[in-house]
Amino acid sequence: MCGIVGFVGNEKNKKQILKDMADRIAHRGPDAQGFYIDGSFALAQRRLSIIDIEGGKQPMISNNENVVIVYNGEAYNYKELKKELTSYDFKTDSDTEVLIAGYEKWGHDLPKHLRGMFAFAIYDKKRKELFCARDPFGVKPLYYYFNKETKTLMFASEIKAFLDHPSFKREFNDSILPNYLRFSFTPTTETFFKGVNRLDAGCYLVYKEDKLEITRYFELSFNEKKEDFEKTADKVATTMKSSVEHHMIADVEVGSFLSSGVDSSYLVALARPDKTYTAGYNIKKYDETSYVKDLTNKLNINNKVVKIGKKEYMNSLDKIMYYLDEPSSDPAIVSLYFVAQLASKDVKVVLSGEGADEFFGGYNTYRTQVDYMAYDKIPFPIRHGIAKVLELLPPVRGVNYLIRHGEKVEDRYVGVNPIWEEREVKHLCRVKPAISNADIIAPYLANFKDKNDLIKMQVIDIKFWLQKDILLKADRMTMANSIEGRVPFTDVDVFKLASSLPTEYKVTKQNTKVVMREAAKKAIPTEVYNKKKLGFPVPVRDWMRDKDVYEDIKKEFNSDIANKYFNTKLLIKLLDEHYNNKHDNYRKVWSVYTFLKWYNVFFA
Repeated sequence: MCGIVGFVGNEKNKKQILKDMADRIAHRGPDAQGFYIDGSFALAQRRLSIIDIEGGKQPMISNNENVVIVYNGEAYNYKELKKELTSYDFKTDSDTEVLIAGYEKWGHDLPKHLRGMFAFAIYDKKRKELFCARDPFGVKPLYYYFNKETKTLMFASEIKAFLDHPSFKREFNDSILPNYLRFSFTPTTETFFKGVNRLDAGCYLVYKEDKLEITRYFELSFNEKKEDFEKTADKVATTMKSSVEHHMIADVEVGSFLSSGVDSSYLVALARPDKTYTAGYNIKKYDETSYVKDLTNKLNINNKVVKIGKKEYMNSLDKIMYYLDEPSSDPAIVSLYFVAQLASKDVKVVLSGEGADEFFGGYNTYRTQVDYMAYDKIPFPIRHGIAKVLELLPPVRGVNYLIRHGEKVEDRYVGVNPIWEEREVKHLCRVKPAISNADIIAPYLANFKDKNDLIKMQVIDIKFWLQKDILLKADRMTMANSIEGRVPFTDVDVFKLASSLPTEYKVTKQNTKVVMREAAKKAIPTEVYNKKKLGFPVPVRDWMRDKDVYEDIKKEFNSDIANKYFNTKLLIKLLDEHYNNKHDNYRKVWSVYTFLKWYNVFFA
């Protein structure tokens, strides 16, 4: 695990530029660094040593010296691939060298053979080209930037690495702000840094002779197949056991994050790590550490807890926004940062439960497809007409559901965690979007027109919420503390099985992740596998009614930057309503406040 950077260009002082870029993300790899320069091609790596600590140094060069790689991630099937690649004379026990051998055999098809999380860049000396790829679900990040004037292409694990390149122009991309507010994260391949794009998950990039081409090598596929429920649960259990075993491969100790929910509890029960880590708060209704204590006592596993106070929480926001590169409106990200910090004192690798909800149907939002099944049988034109009438009424929970079911999924669903409705964004944001939310989603749903609404929602959440929010946060908060986060649920073999499940094995009126819970049943206590999903509960809602926090937020809302991009009268109104306990507006207030905090870090 590490951080990678590089560029193709004619700048002088390449070594120093490369070093400055790599140093900017030294937190991703504090154990070692390496550089490679050949003509206009420059590659560097900061290494966190996990597999073949002595032999896996990068950049790594092939035996014939034609292939050079910098690599961030783990290929969990590298031992199996190594047995297949018998024509290559291996010098190390690292998965990095297996990627080199795989590239020499399969070329641009290499990513199709990998089971793992990865973002890598390969310089092919013979072809004089740069080849970059990212794993199927976007566990590991990769960004790129092209300066047309200097004809310089840059790539890096984190955007901030570009700040140290002389050809990089730091400019705010305001055109995606309305989309950010609607999704609660940046949903496009564009970022808030003008000209900086993320390589989409399941894609590879080829740069040659000043031409850049992007190709998708992995496509989501759902083929529902109903088999015996118990047999299916056994298949899930077997597949998850295999995934966890592969994700435990390391030459260093592996720990695990642990909340009170079924996902992390199941992983811990399968992996049985010596050490687990939990974040909590000194406010009982937001603290789940008692559940964790019960579980770890029953499993006889060690657990450490970090309790986060209001002051340290609020004081950490600037630092966290810096590590993120992009703003996040999720209050739980701070919990993730502090629990990663706690784990980093003991281990270099932790397991985490990201992906279970998206793959197995874990969100309560998905249950609405069952709850409203009868209503959805009403012809769409009638439902659409009812929705248009109801839109004129005040927002009420039941009414909102009927409004949503008066629209097609592809037109109204932007993910499991939207904060602002589209009509609200128009009143709030002073910037007009360059692209509509529906047009952002449409290409990803093109192959799923004949699938049911639940599958369409899963596709959207896997392509957007999981990749561009959940996994991004997990990567940044672990790497900020120089540890590797591994996600056994977000695995190609796990997805292959999960994508075959019928709706009733995912959600019912009574429960979510139905068959996955059944698989977990034999491994963890009953009260855990049936526990309602809470996520990371955070007391921000309450803290925003404390005068000191209220004043801090109000100050940001009265700033020139806030007035430039937002209707500040509306923001103050929402803040005051929440402070005075008239309405619960905390998520809306927090989403704008954290954006402004992020903006001040990078553009103020």
